[in-house]
Amino acid sequence: MKAKSTNAETRQPLGVTAYEKIYQKIVSLDFEPGQRLEEKQLLERLGMGRTPIREALLRLVGENMVESQPGRGYIVRPITLQNTKAVFEMMKILETGVVSLAVRQNIAPFLIKMEKADAAVKSAIKDGNPLSLVEANHDFHQYFAQCSRNEYLVRGINQIRGEAKRLSYLSYANEVDPGKSLNDHYDSVIYEHDKIITCLRDKNEELLKETVLEHIKAFQRRIILFMSS
Repeated sequence: MKAKSTNAETRQPLGVTAYEKIYQKIVSLDFEPGQRLEEKQLLERLGMGRTPIREALLRLVGENMVESQPGRGYIVRPITLQNTKAVFEMMKILETGVVSLAVRQNIAPFLIKMEKADAAVKSAIKDGNPLSLVEANHDFHQYFAQCSRNEYLVRGINQIRGEAKRLSYLSYANEVDPGKSLNDHYDSVIYEHDKIITCLRDKNEELLKETVLEHIKAFQRRIILFMSS
């Protein structure tokens, strides 16, 4: 999902516009984990009607970004140690699963897309735009998933990486590691993305798996540091 221009917002369904506005506030933690999303406040804050806001909330429930609670309405899905641990466990399983399939496929079209997403990552870092960085990083990993040519892996990674976007924002927008600056972290992300592309092109299965795991573990370490600080 990408942010739309004002002109685009006037042309698309109001439910989509409402979704994008609420979605961005959740990913950027403007709407905090566990926060109650009251309909009246959303109406006032977004300047939109009930129907598009309800459509947006239902869509976000389906994406595990929002929870519907009987008698309480909607809340932003909390970030807990348990669900964070589960996200990274699943990420490791799915993305290493891509490796063994990807090195045996014709992945040229997806490598081109990964390179474009990687360029968008670098551009977002240069511009100091964490939200754009989160989206470009998601695209990179989604195109990596497509290298498997397995629709179930693609769906699974899209879901787990989608649920991890708030964690990505935390990682990309905060100085969380006293031993590694945010700029050093950005450099590591760029290096690891480039290495993943090179390993795919060379069909180096062993090094690709090692790099993918290290990339996920580095992400996980930053989130653990943030949550324990």
